[in-house]
Amino acid sequence: MIDDGFAELIGGKRQGVLVTLRADGRPQLSNVMYGWDPQAQIIRVSTTDDRAKTRNLRRDPRASFYVTSGDYWSYAVVDGHAELSAVAADPHDAVVNELAGLYRAARGEHPDWDDFRAAMVRDRRLVVRLHAERAYGLARR
Repeated sequence: MIDDGFAELIGGKRQGVLVTLRADGRPQLSNVMYGWDPQAQIIRVSTTDDRAKTRNLRRDPRASFYVTSGDYWSYAVVDGHAELSAVAADPHDAVVNELAGLYRAARGEHPDWDDFRAAMVRDRRLVVRLHAERAYGLARR
């Protein structure tokens, strides 16, 4: 279970950095929008099937996630293992429903949900689910 101070910091933001491992072991960092599920302790990120982060996670599911406070002095790093959803195949499949929920959590309502759903399939989007195993950093209370 992630400490409350870190969970509060993670839950209060929508932008962070996903860190995956390249084939040579060096980190690959991606700025992302995300959603935090405090009950399941999962960070969710929307990405496309052709991204480096997706290839990296298919090869090695270990990942870290970094988020900082607005003043930059508080931060949290979450380590865990990522699970990748299937690629969106139909505008009304479970993956697109999860992507719509993620969009709502991060940005609110979309002006055209039909267009959003079609774009998720067209872009070959999927969900990265980072299962939080531990967190460290500096979280002010």
